[in-house]
Amino acid sequence: MTDSRTLKILAPYVATPPEVVARMLGLAGVGSRDVVYDLGCGDGRICIGAAKEFGARAVGVDIEPYWIERARADAADAGVSGLATFHVGDACYWEVGDATVITFYLTIWSTQVMAREVLSRARVGTRVVSHSYLIHGREPERQEEVVDASGDRHRVFMWTVGEDWAPAADDAPE
Repeated sequence: MTDSRTLKILAPYVATPPEVVARMLGLAGVGSRDVVYDLGCGDGRICIGAAKEFGARAVGVDIEPYWIERARADAADAGVSGLATFHVGDACYWEVGDATVITFYLTIWSTQVMAREVLSRARVGTRVVSHSYLIHGREPERQEEVVDASGDRHRVFMWTVGEDWAPAADDAPE
């Protein structure tokens, strides 16, 4: 889904620890009826986890073809290629209208860029989960700290998109 807009690399690839993946999906209450989008999916571990552990349909989007190839191979190895699909594209402009859960692990600035896009296109009721970074101006409904196998601490935040999440005209994406 590439067009004339400048493509944005939202964050360097940093693997989300398995404990954090599990907590992100658990915090969102992912189930078999969900459609989980991971924007900036990297190797696809959140989508693969949603499909394998919960039977959810999952869609991963990343701008780097290498990571999409890797995610597809890992989904095949996990036996969830029918549930987890992956696409090369700019996550800022990806259509998310059928998502019931949207996840991301970006940077401070790119979380804000993504939040503007999610706010403008996500359905009311969509659960949004961010690893490490808050959406400025939005109090999370839930937040938790997760300690991974290495002893590192991670924060996970969740919001639910409401009617009031439509962006103001002067807050439109660049």
